[in-house]
Amino acid sequence: MTAGGNIPILTIRSLLEEQAGLRLVLLAGEAGLGRRITVARIQKPGLALAGFVRQVHPERAQILGATEISYVASLPEGTARASVDGFVGLNPACIIVTKGLDVPNMLLDACERTGVPLLRTPMMSSHAIDAIQTHLELQLAPTASIHAVLVDVLGVGVLLLGKSGIGKSEAALDLVMRGHRLVADDLVEVRRTSGDVLVGWASELIKHHMEVRGLGIINIKDMFGVAAVRDEKKIELVLELLRWDQNEAHDRLGLDEMVYPILDVPVPMLRVPVSPGRNISSLIEVAARNRLLQVRGHHSAREFQERLDRALADARDNRWRDDVE
Repeated sequence: MTAGGNIPILTIRSLLEEQAGLRLVLLAGEAGLGRRITVARIQKPGLALAGFVRQVHPERAQILGATEISYVASLPEGTARASVDGFVGLNPACIIVTKGLDVPNMLLDACERTGVPLLRTPMMSSHAIDAIQTHLELQLAPTASIHAVLVDVLGVGVLLLGKSGIGKSEAALDLVMRGHRLVADDLVEVRRTSGDVLVGWASELIKHHMEVRGLGIINIKDMFGVAAVRDEKKIELVLELLRWDQNEAHDRLGLDEMVYPILDVPVPMLRVPVSPGRNISSLIEVAARNRLLQVRGHHSAREFQERLDRALADARDNRWRDDVE
């Protein structure tokens, strides 16, 4: 049981429409707005303008700053035109000029002729690079949708799995009443960011809402206040709720380490049997506290097993000494 995902497609048109403060404007190459960006890392193609084109990636955004523009301006007209045509002919996803610089007419002509979108931003090159790359990393992060509940328990993002009707939403509601926070109910959207970090959130349609059988749809934010919800949370622990089956063996010590792969990232996982009389919300809270201890290097089950092994070894040594004597 795993949660796969998909890789979003980002076009230059969507970059212009959802640019998140990048202040991009289109100067030329409108015919190429359907071009795709598939790599979040951007390039500064100074070497490409000088003739070394081997490292230019066709599906990356290319940044031209003052250095590149002034270099082109310093060349004889014929050499400059050949340099610009050679660079644009590599078919980059788009070209972005920073600092609001004036763009050479030969670059405008080449982009319009080949359909390579030419954009401009007033931002400084260093700021533009950081902002654009951050935006691209967010937009191009692999995503998945999981039928689950996500809660923030003591700062630990806990993803609750289980069959419909097992009590995931009721457990989350009890946790909210204990002072913990709801992130998403029923459907959790997940993206994998850089560093293989998994972040979960709720879609705008169901954000802050929860379905409780017998009560219907309730708004957690309106009912319990803004402190009872979060917009997104890193997923650090998966708990699968299972119906109690006395014929099925369950881990008694906590030494069986399981993982639940989400977008190819393994997340620590526990399976918790559900039966009348078991306080699931308390068990979830204890699991979160135990996870915090493990992150800090304290593994209760392992420490107990080590103490037990030492006690057994000492008992064997004592028996051996008694036999020798």
